[in-house]
Amino acid sequence: MISITLKDQSVRQVEAGQPIIAIAKAISPALAKEACAAKLNGELCDLRTVVDADCALEILTFEDAQGKHAFWHTGSHVLAQAVKRLFPEAKLTIGPAIDNGFYYDIDTPEPFTGEDLEKIEEEMRKIVKEDLPLERFVLPRGEAIALAQKMEEPYKVILIEELPEGEEISFYRQGDFTDLCAGPHLMRTGALRALKLLNVTGAYWKADANNKMLQRVYGIAFPKKQQLDDYLTMLEEAKRRDHRRLGRELDLFALFDEGPGFPFFFPKGMVIRNELENYWRDLHRKWGYEEIKTPMILNEELWHRSGHWDHYKENMYFTTIDDGTYAIKPMNCPGGMLAYKRRMWSYKDLPMRVGELGLVHRHELSGALHGLMRVRCFTQDDAHIFMTEEQIPQEIAGVIELIDSVYKVFGFEYHVELSTCPEDFIGTEEMRRTSEDALRSVMEQRGMDYVVNPGDGAFYGPKIDFHLKDCIGRTWQCGTIQLDYQMPERFDLTYVGADGEKHRPVMIHRVAFGSIERFIGILTEHFAGAFPAWLAPVQVKLIPIADRHHDYAAQLEERLTNAGFRVENDLRSEKMGLKIREAQLAKIPYMLVVGDREAEQGEVSVRSRAGGDLGAMKVDDFAAMLREEIDTKSIK
Repeated sequence: MISITLKDQSVRQVEAGQPIIAIAKAISPALAKEACAAKLNGELCDLRTVVDADCALEILTFEDAQGKHAFWHTGSHVLAQAVKRLFPEAKLTIGPAIDNGFYYDIDTPEPFTGEDLEKIEEEMRKIVKEDLPLERFVLPRGEAIALAQKMEEPYKVILIEELPEGEEISFYRQGDFTDLCAGPHLMRTGALRALKLLNVTGAYWKADANNKMLQRVYGIAFPKKQQLDDYLTMLEEAKRRDHRRLGRELDLFALFDEGPGFPFFFPKGMVIRNELENYWRDLHRKWGYEEIKTPMILNEELWHRSGHWDHYKENMYFTTIDDGTYAIKPMNCPGGMLAYKRRMWSYKDLPMRVGELGLVHRHELSGALHGLMRVRCFTQDDAHIFMTEEQIPQEIAGVIELIDSVYKVFGFEYHVELSTCPEDFIGTEEMRRTSEDALRSVMEQRGMDYVVNPGDGAFYGPKIDFHLKDCIGRTWQCGTIQLDYQMPERFDLTYVGADGEKHRPVMIHRVAFGSIERFIGILTEHFAGAFPAWLAPVQVKLIPIADRHHDYAAQLEERLTNAGFRVENDLRSEKMGLKIREAQLAKIPYMLVVGDREAEQGEVSVRSRAGGDLGAMKVDDFAAMLREEIDTKSIK
């Protein structure tokens, strides 16, 4: 018998040599039915994995992120099997699970049509109905290549040949289909009870424009039909909220072919942007930050010193000045290092909190660009905190509180992830352990729930990532807190301690919005363009009923504008109903209708975007109500 320690720390005695699925059945037949994959001593694995020694075991269901990935990864194999049945000449490349479903990149003589996708989806349902078991097997390198050649899958041969020597090469078989794959996968195809192919796009092999264009087919799958129906409803709602469409319709921002990935902001969009930046500045003053501005272009040597040249060069833009190579900054931190080095600091000056709204440029592949969500230039709301080691816990806690306060203003829920150091981490093992432990310790002391995202930190340190949840359930990674021992070392940053000697500071890199542009895109979709009054480009629309009411409307416009509100006056000779309808389509928070009675009594008839007809109000009462809504940053 062996001891199995479960997630809840309970211990069970089971016979050695059983697969995990058998152990799950012994715990609960219902759990086994829902199980997708498992973690054995912290390592993700198949339910087929045999347990033959004492261990820690966690059974993963569709409710777990890694369980979902196993579920969706199996979906990609069902997709590939259906394609091979219908289009035997198709050549398979890769088919991973992604954050929302799965895709498979396929080399076909002709692009797939909508009719082709319908046929593939129907064939997938047949494969699910066949309830095929998935079997995993391992081959030596030579036999693996021979199998891929026998299957006439040249891309799989390339993938096998690129694997490091000695690495285990595994395949999965389901019925008449076999695919190269590391797994894990579900036990049977029948678990994919509800599935849908979403769309097909082009994608270059290995994301290299010099390679062949492939067909990337996207899909989604769920254990229950209701879950699929809910997801498809969410997609329809997401289309209605698409920030690219709303940006054009509301005249906020746009991207043009003349500058792919380089957004344009128009006057109304600049109102939103400036309000966010003003809020950022006010908040950071309260939290003890000072603002700086660093250059957009700095010389090559600086980027070698920072480590970006070796770890980020492919994503950078370069230019030549006076026969020297300069880089357009992809990040603000190296400039922040130089700003710190301008003088010698004392321990009494620390912690030093410095913020910058810095414009950065990063070379993104054209296929990855997506409205404001993925661009090539954007403004990071960066801040850098220089501190002593003893100050690390309090400063991390302070940043967490600041970021939490930002997201509460917009009504966002969020979850956090601890992204540990990647393989190309440039520090020592001691630095890696110390920095990861420091972030973990603060979150645990604050009672924060978090998940570990192995290896997804920056090359100079681990980070805490904040993932926002919008009003239709989607998540967006925005805020981040990075703890860094490396940059101070590379730039020889020092301060004079209480002992009169020089010491090395530690620093935090952090953002709250992440990117102003992306955050505006997220807000546009979150609010469906109906921004709260404090952010709305136009807060009040005046609608005079007839021409004789124009003078009163003009007086109101001046009065409200002088009170600090953003006001538009609709003086067109159109029917009142049309004016109201157009103001509603423009998603303006308040419409003030004025006619004879309003002019005589010094009132306004108030229509609220959120609450409908509010009736007649004195002008001062309306102004006081709107001022409170703006000052409290209400999101009603």
